[in-house]
Amino acid sequence: QVQVEESGGGLVHPGGSLRLSCAASGSIFSIPAMAWYRQAPGEQRELVASIRSGGSTNYAESVRGRCTISRDNTKNAVYLQMTNLKREDTAIYYCYVEVSNRAYRTYQYWGQGTQVTVSS
Repeated sequence: QVQVEESGGGLVHPGGSLRLSCAASGSIFSIPAMAWYRQAPGEQRELVASIRSGGSTNYAESVRGRCTISRDNTKNAVYLQMTNLKREDTAIYYCYVEVSNRAYRTYQYWGQGTQVTVSS
């Protein structure tokens, strides 16, 4: 009942920038939290950054100072601006959305992932 769609991945040179976008649609009352995770080949999925409905954010130490997460509550959208990208940022990036219904029960949804490749 909820669809999550990401966009914005691609190939970028080291030191470059990318902006990932994600939008949720469907049966949504509210979205308490949104986040970006990533998974590199052979690695576990890890949190990159998260943002709650009130705007509080959390970042992985590896991206702090290089990434900025933001959201547009009117569009049920979340964004990840990445700068000074490094080869180790290469991964599939997944959008995570926590949706609440009118009974305040929460459900978790994932996007299909978007590939980010940092290479010269």
